[in-house]
Amino acid sequence: MDKKTEFKAALQDFVTTLQEYISSEDGQWTIKGFVDIYKNIYTISSDTKIVSKILEIHIFPKLLELSEKHGYKIVLADHQNYYPDISFVDNEDDLLRFAVDFKTTYRLPGRPHLCNGFTLGSHGKYFEDRTSTKNIQFPYGSYSGHYCLGIIYDRVDARDIDETRIFNLDSLTSITSVVGNFQFFVAEKWSIASDKSGSGNTANIGSINNIEDITQGKGMFSKLGEEWFDDYWMNYKKITIPDGKGGTKKITNLKDFVKYRKGDASLIVPKHNGVPKKGN
Repeated sequence: MDKKTEFKAALQDFVTTLQEYISSEDGQWTIKGFVDIYKNIYTISSDTKIVSKILEIHIFPKLLELSEKHGYKIVLADHQNYYPDISFVDNEDDLLRFAVDFKTTYRLPGRPHLCNGFTLGSHGKYFEDRTSTKNIQFPYGSYSGHYCLGIIYDRVDARDIDETRIFNLDSLTSITSVVGNFQFFVAEKWSIASDKSGSGNTANIGSINNIEDITQGKGMFSKLGEEWFDDYWMNYKKITIPDGKGGTKKITNLKDFVKYRKGDASLIVPKHNGVPKKGN
C-alpha cells in the first residue's frame, strides 16, 4: 500500500471514532457553552463560523494522536486565510505532505438529504501556479493529496436556544446543544467538487450538496478524474466560446468545458438535488 492510500485509510478510520468523542448518547454535541472564571456558562451561538471553529478545536487533540500514531507532524496554517487548515508532514520525509481542510455544514431544514454545501479552497494564484506560496502553507503541487475532513450536522431550532440566559455548572447537562446528529466523512476535494463557485464573487471552488453523494465521493468530476478538475478550475471563466446567438461567452459549466476539450460528456456526474433513488 502506498503512502497516499495509507494516509487516506488512516483518516477514514479516524473519523469513525469522532461520533463517540464529540456526542452524547442522545446525539447532542457535548460542547454546551463558554465558561468564565466565575463558573458561569454562556450558550454558544448557532452561527456556522462559530460552530465550525469550536468543532475544529474540539477534535484537534485527536488529530494530534492520529499524526503521532502514523508518523506525521502537524503544521497549522500560518495565517487565517491560508490553505490548508492542517498540513500533515511525514517525520522522515519533509517533502511528503498531505493537505487536510476542515469542512463543516448543516443539513437543510425539511430536506435532510441535502446540506448547505461548502467551499473547497481557492482556484486563484496558488491553484493555478502549483509552485506559488501566496495564501498557502506549502506550494499546492508539493502535496501528495488534498483532503476534506467533513462534519455534517443538524442545527437546533433557534427558538429552543436562549442566548441571553446564563447557566451554572449544576445545570450543564440540561443545556440544549446548538447542533447534533453528526455525520463524518473524508474525501479528496476534487471528488466532491461541483462546477460552480462556492461563495459569490470570490475565487472559491464550490462543493456538491447531496449528502449521500458527498460521503461517497460522487462529485461532478468523480468519473472524469482529478486532471479534469484541475484543468477546469484553472481555466474557470477564462475560455471564450461562441454563445450560439452571434456573440461570445465565458465557459462557466462543466458540460461546455468538456465539449470544448473534446472529452466524454457522459462522464460528467450530474448534481442530485432530489431525494436519491435506491441503487444510484
